[in-house]
Amino acid sequence: MKKTILSIMVAGLVAITTAFTPAGGKLISKTGHINFFSHTVVEDITANNYKVVSTLDPSTGNMVFSVPMQAFEFEKALMQKHYNSHKFLDTKTYPKAKLKGTITNLSDINFSKDGTYNANIKGELELHGVTNQISEKGTITIKGDKVTVDAKMTITLADYKIRFEKGKPSTNIAKTVDVTVKSVYGAEN
Repeated sequence: MKKTILSIMVAGLVAITTAFTPAGGKLISKTGHINFFSHTVVEDITANNYKVVSTLDPSTGNMVFSVPMQAFEFEKALMQKHYNSHKFLDTKTYPKAKLKGTITNLSDINFSKDGTYNANIKGELELHGVTNQISEKGTITIKGDKVTVDAKMTITLADYKIRFEKGKPSTNIAKTVDVTVKSVYGAEN
């Protein structure tokens, strides 16, 4: 009888432990943040998206970011309307952007030791129906049970068939935009 109770307790402990461990050891963030910034002489445009979902596999270095394009928020409603329209990002046709990449210097990062580590990431960025190769740098900060990924990159809009050749957008929107990414992986995500 004692062996049966002990077996049930061990099985229960294993079930509880595995229920709270992400599949395959992947870390998951459901509250990532992406900011983009466009600067021209005419005006600065900035937008924030707090609905970015991402995964990070510490054992392989594989990363995936899924970005719902309609979740970007602008300070002016008209900017948001233009951004989502078929003349600009056409977010109904292209509702998500996706980055799939791999940390190429994974051996330099110790996921079991607190610290800040430089990360080199290579992969593919899909935006507006176009996929391009990327090579970016970022940082990975480990503190306790939290892993934070930070990166900055510059995107040339024409590389993703986003062009503004005439009218107000051609002077108000920069040809390149600065993108800042932050994802926190941990217990509350």
